[in-house]
Amino acid sequence: MSYARHILLLLLAFLAVFAETAFDAPRVWLGSHLSLIPPLMVYAALRLDLLAVTTLAVLAGLWLDSFSANPLGASILPLFVIGWILLQRRDLLLRELDYAQLVLGAAASALAPVLTLLLVLSKGLHPDLGWKSLWQLVVLAVTGGVLTPAIFRLLDRLEALFTHPPEVVNPYRPNREMKRGRY
Repeated sequence: MSYARHILLLLLAFLAVFAETAFDAPRVWLGSHLSLIPPLMVYAALRLDLLAVTTLAVLAGLWLDSFSANPLGASILPLFVIGWILLQRRDLLLRELDYAQLVLGAAASALAPVLTLLLVLSKGLHPDLGWKSLWQLVVLAVTGGVLTPAIFRLLDRLEALFTHPPEVVNPYRPNREMKRGRY
């Protein structure tokens, strides 16, 4: 099995966390940050395997928590739960349709911060919650839903650039001899 998809996914996750922390323009314009990790988790669960879901959850969760006020490791379990649920049900999902990708990306982008909040509250910490938190959740869900089909297309194109197409196996030899007429 080729690990080019796994490497591209982790590289894009690293760049997404970097862009999320380095650029303040979306946070200033929308009043909330943009998170690309839940849409990447949707991609990993629908197109890749358990190894990709687990490594993305662990590494991206640690990268996210190292730049946020969350305790280190608080984002790992919510990301893994989202990936695990989608991985178990991916045969039932219409994963090639843009509408299904949009809905799954919006649901994952809304569920990840809610599950992280539940973990932080269960630890005994008291984050600042209010109406702004609801606005941030709406912005995360909408942007995550819109960006998920774009991420699918981007990673499919990158994969086509860096991997070989599968070999077409022809059941007939190209140099076979055909006898025509009477035998």
